[in-house]
This record gives sequence, structure tokens and C-alpha cells, in this order.
Amino acid sequence: MNIADFPDDRTAVLTGAASERGIGRATAHRLARDGWAIAIVDIDGAAAHGAAESIAAEHGVRTLGVAADVSDPASVDNAIGAVEADLPPIVGLVNLAGISSPTKFMDITPEEWDRVFAINMKGTYLVTQRVLRGMIEREFGRVVSVSSISAQRGGGSYSKVAYSAAKAGIIGFTRALAREMGEHGITANCVAPGPIDTDIMGGTLTEEHKAQLSEGVLVGRVGTQGEVGALIAFLLGADSGFITAATYDINGGLQVS
Repeated sequence: MNIADFPDDRTAVLTGAASERGIGRATAHRLARDGWAIAIVDIDGAAAHGAAESIAAEHGVRTLGVAADVSDPASVDNAIGAVEADLPPIVGLVNLAGISSPTKFMDITPEEWDRVFAINMKGTYLVTQRVLRGMIEREFGRVVSVSSISAQRGGGSYSKVAYSAAKAGIIGFTRALAREMGEHGITANCVAPGPIDTDIMGGTLTEEHKAQLSEGVLVGRVGTQGEVGALIAFLLGADSGFITAATYDINGGLQVS
């Protein structure tokens, strides 16, 4: 598909994007500004509906908020089915749903380990597979999944082995998916954020915590949700059709790959 053929009537599905201070919400606003219809899929249905209404009011685009447990196949199927019935064709998918884990390796239980992988890794697999049905039929689509600098550095300031391992799985998943989906006109890419000013790392960051996280960052600060959102929006956009199987670092130079 040429850039000129990029569909005007299109939907982006974002999982785990209901949080007001999350990367997902910032990405949704950026995409809505660019003319995408927006579907927010989140475990918190009320928050998903609220986020969708807010985005629609601000940007004048069609939106839908739907509750789903991304680790449950039936829940995912119902949610994506609702999006397909209510909004334009799904052209973009952003896999953001995830949970962190501050538990040290020797203390983590099998139950916690499985939960971290169920949301971060299995959820990415289930949602992607379900959305790809329509993308393959239409022979076009963009998939962006969110990994982490923790996958590249082996942990960091907050999350430990389980989270790092799950997020490393996202990178391998993306590369292999890109190989299988290229023939269908579908790209698959990954972003690996470093320290970002969100609430995922145990609550809202204090200025002291931001300063600690900024140590070793070449630009001397933590990143913003909007900066990550802008990168994701580019990878979903018309100009990114020759980019696939890539992992984009967005960490201010904390990790030089």
C-alpha cells in the first residue's frame, strides 16, 4: 500500500490505556489528533469509557471504551468484536497493557510469575492474534507493542526478573511476528521506554525520585508520556510502512544499544 492509500477511516486499538497518567492515554490523544478513531481496551471498564468520552470530546473523533481482561481469550474476543462492530476497520494496534513486579527473584511465587506473564506476554499474544484476523483479511495493518529498557538492561530501579523476562519476550514476539505478517502488508514494531513519568513504578513520581531515575540519562531527565506517544503514533502512521521488526529505544541515552 502506498502512502497515498493509507486509509482515512481507521481505528487504533490501545490496550491498558485508561490511566490518566499513562503512556496509553497520551498515545490515544496523539492518534485522535491525527484523525484516528480510538478504542480503549482496559481491565477497568468505567475508566475505559471515561477515557474514550474525554478523547471524543476533545478531538471530535469516534471512540469506544470497553472492558477486557487481556489474559482471557473470551474477554478479548468480546472486546475486539465490539470494536469491530462499532468503529471503522482496525488499522493500528498498540499493546500497552502490562503490570510491573518489584519482587526479587528468590522471593517471587509461581502465582505472581504467572500473573506477570499472563498480562504482559499472553495478553499481547491474545489481543494481537484476534486483531490480526481483520488485518490479514484487509491485507494491511500496524502493530506496535511496548517493551521496556528493563528487557535490555536486565531490570532496573523498580521491576525485577519476572517483568524483565516478560518484556524481553515482547521483543522476540515482535520480531517473529513481523516475519510472518510481512506478506500480508502488516508491520510489527516495538518500543522500549526508559524511565518515563507515569504511575507504573509504584505511584506518582516525586521530584526526588525523578532525579534518581535521571542518573545516567544522557539528556538529564525522565521522559514524558507524550514523547513515547509521538513515537508510537509515527510507527502506526502512513510514513512507517518500510519499518518492521524494529525495536525503538526511547530512554534519553540511558541504554545505548
